Amino acid sequence: MVCNLWKRLFESGIKIDYAYRTFIWDSEASIKAHVHCVIIGFSSVNVKCNKYIFNETEKIKVENINGYLLDAENIFIEKRSKPISNVPEISLGGQAIDDGNFILTVKEKQDLIKSEPQAESFIRRYMMGKDFINRKPRYCIWLVDVNPSLLRSCPQVLERIKRVEAFRKSSQRSSTLRAAETPSLFASIHELEDNYIAIPKVSSKNRRYVPMDFLSPDIIPGDKLFTMPNAGTYEFGIMMSNVQNAWMRAVCGRLKSDYSYSNTIVYNNFPWPSPTFEQKEKIEETAQGILDARALYPDSSLADLYDPLTMPSELQKAHRNNDIAVMKAYGFDIKNMSESDCVAELMKMYQELTKD
Repeated sequence: MVCNLWKRLFESGIKIDYAYRTFIWDSEASIKAHVHCVIIGFSSVNVKCNKYIFNETEKIKVENINGYLLDAENIFIEKRSKPISNVPEISLGGQAIDDGNFILTVKEKQDLIKSEPQAESFIRRYMMGKDFINRKPRYCIWLVDVNPSLLRSCPQVLERIKRVEAFRKSSQRSSTLRAAETPSLFASIHELEDNYIAIPKVSSKNRRYVPMDFLSPDIIPGDKLFTMPNAGTYEFGIMMSNVQNAWMRAVCGRLKSDYSYSNTIVYNNFPWPSPTFEQKEKIEETAQGILDARALYPDSSLADLYDPLTMPSELQKAHRNNDIAVMKAYGFDIKNMSESDCVAELMKMYQELTKD
């Protein structure tokens, strides 16, 4: 939306003169609607006046206001199918399209195994974005390469498969109708062979960092969870840095006011640094520091750890160290660079990487 709208407006000569960044609109109504607003003042002529960006606490004088309401050039981030940097690709997990028949709560899993113990071999841990952030245990019936004779010995599972088939056949969508031909499987299969970094598609705007973590391949990711295979602590350090999160906040979509991560806009367009060997080693070290700080609180979910009110001091310190290491890898001014300055520099890098 930002790209299509403002690209046309700027090309027609429109300029933004001032902007109030996203805020929640309130009213005197007894039943309040959660409406998130921006206010933008623009003109079609060259108005000789100071330009300002307003947020909840500041009034900032700027040189230019672009379509992302940043003090930067009029750059447009467009959808991209592959990363502009030489990094692992990310993709969403599998889509069940099962009307809830393949997904199990803890109790449903226990009840199924109690009545059909042979089914335990094909029940796997399963995570969507909220499950991942809240560490809510869920499971799924995963029938990839399952022996047909074993499956036929599980009448309750067969009944679930019949319901999935009927549900898919009732759809108007051609892709869902095709999935009805293989009713024992998820509509899209996404299974990984090694540990991977998981990235929730939606995360609260109150968090400074989108919580990410390594998951083992026995966990089946759902379609509200991005997966990054072939990644180590260096990639984790970059992804958990405030540099990457500042870029995300500037260019991502929103669900209400929460951040909606994407591969085509956010990740694939993000300019990664070119660190020296020593800088890369340092980022690996600080990234491990984040994991070690989390490990001090094994009973806490990512929601607990990344709530601004409950984030442990050890984790805050680990993130500060990681932020500094990543900024050094970019050659950014650690003491004097604001978040907006950081995004403006990233946009320059993006422009250079995509100029051809």
